Amino acid sequence: MDFLYVLMPISGVTIFWPGLVILGIGVGIIGGFFGMGGAWMITPGLNILGFPMAFAIGTDIAHMAGKSLVSTMRHGKFGNVDYRLGVVMIIGTVVGFEVGAQMIMWLERIGKVDLYVRWLYVGLLICIAWMVFADVKKRMSKEKAAKAAGKEIDKLATGIEWHKTFHKLKIPPMMHFKTAGFTCSVWLPIILSFLTGWLAGILGIGGGLIRMPMLIYFVGCPTHIAVGTDLFEVMISGLYGAGTYTYKGRTELVAAMIMLVGAAMGAQVGTVATKYIKGYGIRIAFGIAVVGCMISIIMKLIPRYIEGTKAVMDIASTVLILGLVFLLSLYIFVRMLQGAAKEVAAKKGKA
Repeated sequence: MDFLYVLMPISGVTIFWPGLVILGIGVGIIGGFFGMGGAWMITPGLNILGFPMAFAIGTDIAHMAGKSLVSTMRHGKFGNVDYRLGVVMIIGTVVGFEVGAQMIMWLERIGKVDLYVRWLYVGLLICIAWMVFADVKKRMSKEKAAKAAGKEIDKLATGIEWHKTFHKLKIPPMMHFKTAGFTCSVWLPIILSFLTGWLAGILGIGGGLIRMPMLIYFVGCPTHIAVGTDLFEVMISGLYGAGTYTYKGRTELVAAMIMLVGAAMGAQVGTVATKYIKGYGIRIAFGIAVVGCMISIIMKLIPRYIEGTKAVMDIASTVLILGLVFLLSLYIFVRMLQGAAKEVAAKKGKA
């Protein structure tokens, strides 16, 4: 079975290459659908497959940049990208990204990068999962109350509405974002993008895992606009990140190219799927993916504290992350086909 493994020339590790293909195609679909490049699953996925964490981060970012370009172009055609908001956020993203990348180099020098980054991932995923499911629960309560009163809730309304508080902060200069449909202080997206850029530089996730929820809950973007605008940001931060990590010698271009081929095709499917699955369908699927990813990282940490579990946990975490990518991709693909079939049937009915 040696033909199933390939030696990575820069990092010197031997990798199960079909795992790279599954990650590439699956995360291409998931990234195009959720609007976050899918890197939040690829970095731990690459680490689970055998890459040292610094190489997993750098390789992920290099692969992410090209794939996000494809997704952004597709979302732009659907009118899902607020380019003005994206350009404003680039300022904070690039500065934050470099700060995070420098921290990774320091953690690698002291030999703590794998441990610290994994636990940071776990903590972050717990917070994101709580926020998503708390929002869904509040939204369902609002819908139930509105139904009991004989009313209909706004389809774009969210359960968590922190953005309304932030919009009250009238710190000049103020700016209107037409596509997203709101006006706020320009400092709000800049500060939030710095935080997401910093986390992106540390975790190798393009910032999308944090930025998409922040765009919805803190900035006030409709979900489909947050998806497209976030991918635009992922593309920019990914191009910058790929350059800085390659310069630091932490990018495995062979693995990045293997994943990119599949991801470019998968991103087309995921992007089109957002046309048929709107709002809370996206958020619930996202929350499930976050929980599954978090469990796989915890499995990888268990051998540090319980001896004799490394072999079992390595296999279990690999099966979980690849299985999660496959099942989510399948769900998105099937829902896209169902939506497209209904659209074609409706057009025939009108004709």
